Amino acid sequence: MGFFYGGKVLDTQVTSDGHARCAWCTATDGYISYHDDDWGWPVSDDQKLFEKLTLESFQSGLSWRTILEKRDGFKTCFTNFDFHKIAQFDDRDVERLVLDASIVRHRGKITATINNANLAIAAQQDYGSLARYLWSFADPNDLGSGTEQRSTSPAAQAMSKQMKKDGWKFFGPTTAYAFMQAAGMVNDHAVGCVNRDAATKAQAEFDRP
Repeated sequence: MGFFYGGKVLDTQVTSDGHARCAWCTATDGYISYHDDDWGWPVSDDQKLFEKLTLESFQSGLSWRTILEKRDGFKTCFTNFDFHKIAQFDDRDVERLVLDASIVRHRGKITATINNANLAIAAQQDYGSLARYLWSFADPNDLGSGTEQRSTSPAAQAMSKQMKKDGWKFFGPTTAYAFMQAAGMVNDHAVGCVNRDAATKAQAEFDRP
């Protein structure tokens, strides 16, 4: 999830274990766990990337806390984000999901997920993997400063533009940047955050697809 603050720089806050972390994650224990274990680490697994892409698409217009609290529901309803299975969903599945309170019941985003699952399969066929397609948009010269507040970037704008052209739904430039943050394509852990240096090292050692 991309987090954008009211100030001009990214902040840290000391948490109960004595470590400084990105200020946004101190709101709930769930945020801290997500921040430490999931957010900002480079990912190359196709299914995990599709999960991040889907959750960011659902988050559009909502708080990330809403999505995080419903994450288990999303995993169950969308077959643990196995896009080969999701691509087979039909109108009955759409109606079932629209009535399922364990997820965000937004018909447009549900049908977009099915659409995007089919495009993920197409990306595997055309590029060898979904990861190779998605990581092709990441700018190796823009890995995140840890100080700058951004809601998007030139790379995210290019990503969104091309993916829209390719038929992907609910993936504007702000969502694209949030996805890049979540997938470790940029490192927006704030300077001073306990995880920033480790994430920087992970980026440097990551074998881009």
